[in-house]
Amino acid sequence: MKENEQREYGVVNVIANGTQLEGNVITNGDIRVDGVVKGNIVSKAKVIVGREGRVDGNITCSNIEIEGHVSAESLNVSNLISLKATANMAGNITAGKIAIEPGAEFSGNCKMQNAKVPAPPHVPQPEKK
Repeated sequence: MKENEQREYGVVNVIANGTQLEGNVITNGDIRVDGVVKGNIVSKAKVIVGREGRVDGNITCSNIEIEGHVSAESLNVSNLISLKATANMAGNITAGKIAIEPGAEFSGNCKMQNAKVPAPPHVPQPEKK
């Protein structure tokens, strides 16, 4: 994602490496965390936690890509959560879809939201003679 890339909801917000933010972040646009956020993040768009990034707080968003560290009581993602090979995630996840690369560390529970389970196929019964 380019820093100057425009999205439907606005510009990309960046918490740069070496920056520590204490408090909640609420945004309509994408946010990339390469520094430290001690607080909750709410985004109507995508959250990216970079390899050097760390979030200590709950996250609610549409999509999230985690390469760094996330410690959350709850992570609510309406679409896709992607845990990259370098990710370290501790907390409970509620998501529409989840992708976990080999090497990623995840400790917690995961609940799939809006997951559709296909009905079992109809097996015709043999006729009785």
